[in-house]
Amino acid sequence: MAGRWGGMLLALGALAAAPCALAAGGRADFKLEPASAEASKLADWIVDSGDNGKLPFVIVDKHGAKVFVFHADGSLRGASAALLGQSSGDDSAPGIGTRKLADIRPEERTTPAGRFVASLGHNLHGGEILWVDYDAAISLHPVVTSNPREQRLQRLASATPLDNRISYGCINVPPKFYQGVVSPAFKQSDGIVYILPETRPASTVFPGYR
Repeated sequence: MAGRWGGMLLALGALAAAPCALAAGGRADFKLEPASAEASKLADWIVDSGDNGKLPFVIVDKHGAKVFVFHADGSLRGASAALLGQSSGDDSAPGIGTRKLADIRPEERTTPAGRFVASLGHNLHGGEILWVDYDAAISLHPVVTSNPREQRLQRLASATPLDNRISYGCINVPPKFYQGVVSPAFKQSDGIVYILPETRPASTVFPGYR
């Protein structure tokens, strides 16, 4: 009897463990960092499908005004609040990357949604940035504080994402986060930046994502 019950218990244990093992496989590890349901779902899909091509990746959640940086295996490297394009929208205006900032209308100051192959580079002043969409002049970089009236540091530090829409389209993060998390993640290779849409379903932006 003991052998019989022991065998049943082992079998039940195996059945119970199997779903857990499956759930653990192909899932991103946010390390208890709060994230929206859409950001979590996208991260899991990236890891499960291998869409990142074994490269480090970033998820930008525009609704939450938050950036998540992951190792290639899907484990979180770090997360931070971010400043985004002033206007809601998921597309860059045609030719915007060749225009002067003064010529960009408020409604054109959007952070485009999509999947972008990103790499480190430099701005016109020699500062390091992460190029997200070079043609549209969209990058992820340390917050710009040249205009005190914009209160960009205060916006980053506030508890609400509602005041984080201030840039011309670029993604601004705290300098320490850029230097300690973003830059090291892309030092050895390119990576992928996924920017979640805010005006249409994510499935229309990322092929194969459901």
